[in-house]
Amino acid sequence: MKKVLFFILVLTAALSCKQKSDEVSQKHTNALIHETSPYLLQHAHNPVNWEAWHPEVLERAKKEDKLLLISIGYAACHWCHVMEKECFEDEQVAQLMNDNFINIKIDREERPDVDQIYMDAIQMISGQGGWPLNIVALPDGRPFWGATYVPKDNWIKSLEQLAELYKKDKPRVTKYASDLANGLHAINLVENEKDSELYSLEQLDAAVHNWTQYFDTFLGGHKRAPKFMMPNNWDFLLHYATATNKPDIMEFVDTTLTRIAYGGVYDHVGGGFSRYAVDVKWHVPHFEKMLYDNGQLTSLYAKAYTVTKNDLYKDVVNETVAFVKEELLDQSGGFYSSLDADSLDENGKLEEGAYYVWTKEELAQLLGNDYEMFQEYFNINSYGHWEDGNYVLIRDKSDEDIAEKFQITVPELKSKINTDLTLLKKERNKRPRPRLDDKILTSWNGLMLKGLVDAYRYLGQEAYLDLALKNAAFIQREMIREDYSLYRNHKEGKSTINAFLDDYATVIDAYLSLYEVTFDEKWLNLSKHLLDYAIKHFQDKESGMFFYTSDKDRSLIRRTIEIDDNVISSSNSMMAINLFKMHKIYPDKTYGDVSKQMLKNVQKDFDKRAQGFSNWLHLALFQNQNFYEIAVLGENFKSMGQELAKAYVPNSILVGAAKDGDLELLKNRTVPGKTLTYVCIEGACKLPVTSAEKALEQL
Repeated sequence: MKKVLFFILVLTAALSCKQKSDEVSQKHTNALIHETSPYLLQHAHNPVNWEAWHPEVLERAKKEDKLLLISIGYAACHWCHVMEKECFEDEQVAQLMNDNFINIKIDREERPDVDQIYMDAIQMISGQGGWPLNIVALPDGRPFWGATYVPKDNWIKSLEQLAELYKKDKPRVTKYASDLANGLHAINLVENEKDSELYSLEQLDAAVHNWTQYFDTFLGGHKRAPKFMMPNNWDFLLHYATATNKPDIMEFVDTTLTRIAYGGVYDHVGGGFSRYAVDVKWHVPHFEKMLYDNGQLTSLYAKAYTVTKNDLYKDVVNETVAFVKEELLDQSGGFYSSLDADSLDENGKLEEGAYYVWTKEELAQLLGNDYEMFQEYFNINSYGHWEDGNYVLIRDKSDEDIAEKFQITVPELKSKINTDLTLLKKERNKRPRPRLDDKILTSWNGLMLKGLVDAYRYLGQEAYLDLALKNAAFIQREMIREDYSLYRNHKEGKSTINAFLDDYATVIDAYLSLYEVTFDEKWLNLSKHLLDYAIKHFQDKESGMFFYTSDKDRSLIRRTIEIDDNVISSSNSMMAINLFKMHKIYPDKTYGDVSKQMLKNVQKDFDKRAQGFSNWLHLALFQNQNFYEIAVLGENFKSMGQELAKAYVPNSILVGAAKDGDLELLKNRTVPGKTLTYVCIEGACKLPVTSAEKALEQL
């Protein structure tokens, strides 16, 4: 034992010495060296005296009456790196910043609560936003100026003018900041619409019809560039098309998912999705790969596969899960956040997309006799060219079309292309890899967990369930406290930061989904405990909505209520659906009433901008059509449940057990020697049946 203790002491001392020597070897080291966020640590050796967002830093700003310069970004952000190089690594710029401001660096993924407020502020100031997000604020945090990426000369000029303005005309600056703060409160108000009628199916049809004018029916997605993958948009439209028998909407969803899978935003060599495309044909991505995109798109493509039986979608699911497992899985069972857009090129310079692109000469040399077919398949031509002789692989023809041209079978074609891609992956692995953001975020892990559950549910591979259970156990072990509050962030064995509403919403949803494919009540109970905690500590009692921050957190300029569905669904729309589903399992609770009121509060905006409320529209559809509770009881309840789960029935919830249980749906329904399925609506059940096929006929 003494030897072990001695070894630990020696190792600790050695690591401490290494950290000190690393600091000594750098010309500058600031307070960010003590943080764990990879994004903050990237700035730890800037000459700028960066601080993290901590209460004591804000208090010091008030005491010194010094303006705050708040710069927000994230590790995979290309333009964040560009601005760091041009401005924050420059000693002249740093001197100006250090003399006139208290400089705060924020990782938006760790502190989305702060990011939301200042993003709203910059959009009010300039009409647009993005990252890096740079804000100048009063010492108490109220903003009065903002910008995204700013070149060095403009940055210097702006900061000099702002510092001078505050010294000479503080009342004017304070008045503007006060008015802006009032505006930030006003745009966040949600009325309690008690007297409203629920959104009707006719209104929903009209809202979707208005939305269709933005559809790009040839290339998929919306008629614009850049093009973002909007999983909740396509997920809702898949639900709507199948629930209301709209073949034109289904065709649009199919076109969109096919074009995305064909595009350069999908990594044909290594699997997984980049964040968005800068063009209309999904070709050239902004190359960072985020966990939240890959989790949501895994779920979406798994559902689309079970509806269409399109093997392309199944391949996308398998390859995306393989990417996430290979690149983002921590040995603990948690998933890392992202891979950077930038990596070192052949000259040792950080370059966006350097890891992913190919020259024609490289491909011809590597592939030899296979090159002719490969270049046709992935458009190594003017259609697939990006810039500077680099190509981003993109498809625009089906396997059948290519196979016919080369007079081979589709299986032969796929075998050849897969062999080529394996060769390219082996070659690509020799390149310097993109930087990894290895923090583990609860909400993004919740999205990935849901993706894995759906991959298992609709594709049936046990390996996906095993991976899901490992991740679910990690969240339970590392992110959930004894009182069922959550942590936001985990890194290097330590969990930190109080969680936000999206952390609760995604994990509640994922655990509820995991229960549906395992019938292990542990996951259902955890889901319910987290929901009850969120109701107690996040709900706004006046409107019925949920604040983004807990009542236990330090107050900011406002407590945000997030309702717009963006690339990730809003935390309130996710909570409203969680409450709706939980009401079906626990009908004696008030969950259903809260969910219905939340929908009433936001539905007035659906007509004008359905795509910004697409996750809410699931709930509107649930309220207007039958929603089924499906209960399975008997010795073979698990296998029967698996058969039922494979069918795409979004308007349903599954429960099951070997015999009568405590849940209302599982009481007094067991028949000895039989495995029966009950299809119910609000607890009123049809006659039980003995097969999944017969149960699905009753829906």
